[in-house]
Amino acid sequence: MTPPESRPARRSLLAVGAATAATVFGIAPRAAAARPSTVLTWYDATAQAIAVAGAPTQVTNSRTWAIAWLAAARATRDVPAGVHRATHQEAALSAAVHHALVSLVPSRAEQLDTTLRQTLASLPPGRARDLGVAAGRRQAGHVLALRQGDGLDPASVNAPYPVPAPAPGVWQPTPPSFAPAAQYGNRLARPFLLRSPSQLRPGPPPALDSRRYAADLAEVRAYGAVDSTVRSPHQTETADFWYGSSLTLHTEPLRVALSRARHTTAELARDVAVFHVALVDTQVATSDSKYAHERWRPVTAIRTGSIDPDPDWTPLHTTPAHPDHPSGHNTYSGAAEVVLAAFFGARTAPFDLTSPTAPGVTRTYTAWRQLSEENVEARVLSGIHTRSADEAGIELGARVARFALEHQRELFARGPV
Repeated sequence: MTPPESRPARRSLLAVGAATAATVFGIAPRAAAARPSTVLTWYDATAQAIAVAGAPTQVTNSRTWAIAWLAAARATRDVPAGVHRATHQEAALSAAVHHALVSLVPSRAEQLDTTLRQTLASLPPGRARDLGVAAGRRQAGHVLALRQGDGLDPASVNAPYPVPAPAPGVWQPTPPSFAPAAQYGNRLARPFLLRSPSQLRPGPPPALDSRRYAADLAEVRAYGAVDSTVRSPHQTETADFWYGSSLTLHTEPLRVALSRARHTTAELARDVAVFHVALVDTQVATSDSKYAHERWRPVTAIRTGSIDPDPDWTPLHTTPAHPDHPSGHNTYSGAAEVVLAAFFGARTAPFDLTSPTAPGVTRTYTAWRQLSEENVEARVLSGIHTRSADEAGIELGARVARFALEHQRELFARGPV
């Protein structure tokens, strides 16, 4: 069998999206540079607020990012005549993100208030700053009101899911805890830009009697077992590295891109907003597909399936409590790659990345696609996804991101978000 790390994923749709998005959508990076310190200050404040006191559901935290930075992007777009542009925009961004975060992560209000005071104190006092603050607060209130009741709160995200009767190929709760299904409610939520959660739903997974599925299962059985004798130490490290939260693992790559971009304040706010809007919609679309297809996880297939069942087989990592097709880590990575490539170019100067699930490991990257490629391998090597589910995830995430880029102007219209 060919080791997973030497087998490239099918990437036709993603390659087109990442390579041509900036040209197709007219959003290539501009040459004019902006002082990024205010943007990065509030980027870090957002990341810290969510890390310390965020919601238990990833999509809810992605929603917090999207709301706060969409408000900032709206507030920085239009500057009144006769005021200093940079001062107005930095005050508007600061006030917008502050107001949204205090509303969504109220336990961090004291820290956020301090950051706002410090940021505003660094700006020249006067009409530009005052009007910027007013614009930021106004837009934050507007976006918060528009997104009220969107079904992305933790209780709604984890709406009860009736487990189907056991049958070949059909998802069942997985060991060791056999926990109830998670994230079913995502498919019932209101996206930001998608017309419906099912709009871009991928086709079904490979048939159980197909050669592709047999190859998928054989690969996971060999390379994803906790006691695998063919998985290399480097492959185990890859599985460990990408086992963590997709939101956490993509926070630093986006920050690196922002810190290096020669974009204006308004463009940087837009970059963050579109990134997280696309990621919220991707997670909604992912759950729609998972629960539409209800494909069992590899551990269930290997332990109970008709192809040489092994009731004692155990994956390297604990299987998440939702169906296999497609892989959520890979939908997230596919969408993130397309947006990063569109706004910042497909390649970047080397940057280092660490992971909370692989202490002491640092990896270096020079292209956003490398994150996606490692995600595809990692979920197979963890023993929790088939390669078909991983590749379907990359394609679904890329399609959602392309749609978000094509329709991003709607985020700044007066209509619903």
